[in-house]
Amino acid sequence: MPKSKFEAIYRELKSDIESEKLPYQSLMPSENQLIIRFSCSRNTVRRAIAMLAEEGYVQPMHGRGVRIIYTRSEKPSSFLIGGIETFRESAQRNNLKTTTKLVLFTEITADDHVARRTGFPVGKELYFVQRVRLLDGEPCIFDVSVLDKSLVPGLTKEICVHSIYQYIEKQLGMQIVMSKRQITVERVTQVDEENLVLNGYDCLGVVTGQTFNSEGVMFEYTESRHRPDYFCFQTTAIRHKEKMEDTSFMEGH
Repeated sequence: MPKSKFEAIYRELKSDIESEKLPYQSLMPSENQLIIRFSCSRNTVRRAIAMLAEEGYVQPMHGRGVRIIYTRSEKPSSFLIGGIETFRESAQRNNLKTTTKLVLFTEITADDHVARRTGFPVGKELYFVQRVRLLDGEPCIFDVSVLDKSLVPGLTKEICVHSIYQYIEKQLGMQIVMSKRQITVERVTQVDEENLVLNGYDCLGVVTGQTFNSEGVMFEYTESRHRPDYFCFQTTAIRHKEKMEDTSFMEGH
């Protein structure tokens, strides 16, 4: 099926949910109603619903329909724990205007300190990038990206301001598959103070990550430092039914 079709349906239904045209705890229109509304196949509708379920907007109930479970966060922005989004993609999802300011773009060779911090081997040639992310004009995220120069050749300042991931996927043809992340709270540093408007905050939410391509090779280490009032990560957790443990036993055993 054309990817754009189910994604367009997903975006329209998502907009209906966020605007409360489809209110919290209500049931979504039936599959047949959605098929008629969007002039599409049943499989296309189900693909769009699955995307909404993955992001915690709806909960399908076998034989009973699909219930709306989305509620708006009080935070102006939220990021996904279980997905890999570019900064622009997450901002669009949050309906925020974005600007990226490049602070530093240089090349380094991994020494012992860099190797321990990032996971790249000593001697690896790397790009080192620092960027400030503005959401609706507020400089609230300080990003550090360290990239394997051999896997991401030709990186430029212009690409860093626009989108590194778009360059990797569209121009280099590399598939971005997985990111291992750690979320902590850390004290503000002098670099943070120089680049962010902290509004009195003395700590930041910090997300570090190692990102891997389809060959299982790490091509990027990231450190994203978030001002607390713009720091919100969300995920959808599912409790799986455990198999009933057989506690019976035979006489004599």
